[in-house]
Amino acid sequence: MGFMEWSDKLVTGVKECDEQHKKLVSLINELYDAMKQGKGKDVLDKMLDELVKYAGYHFTTEETLMTKYGYPDLATHKKEHEAFKAKVKEFLDKKAKGEVTLTVELMSFLKDWLVKHIMGTDKKYGPFLVEKMKR
Repeated sequence: MGFMEWSDKLVTGVKECDEQHKKLVSLINELYDAMKQGKGKDVLDKMLDELVKYAGYHFTTEETLMTKYGYPDLATHKKEHEAFKAKVKEFLDKKAKGEVTLTVELMSFLKDWLVKHIMGTDKKYGPFLVEKMKR
């Protein structure tokens, strides 16, 4: 059993977004496993960088779909993405200064944020986008 398990509760119904969510879960698990195995700083930094970049790519995908189909709650959704990016940037800045290291607490933040975000705001856009994309 991994650090973070994918479940059908996380399915939004928007295939592209669901596949990206699965990839994010996989990246979080890979990073957690590498951290627990005591992999070197360079390996962990590279994996964290990949996770952050993929999250940005995913946010762009969601926001593009929401814009294309006129999702009414786009502004609120974007604010959540921006808050996540700001929190991660703050961590990366502190990490670069040697003030913090990759910890279980950070991994828990990533996991908890992703689950809450998918179960909350992402599940809201699912039915809306699925319906609009049928047309």
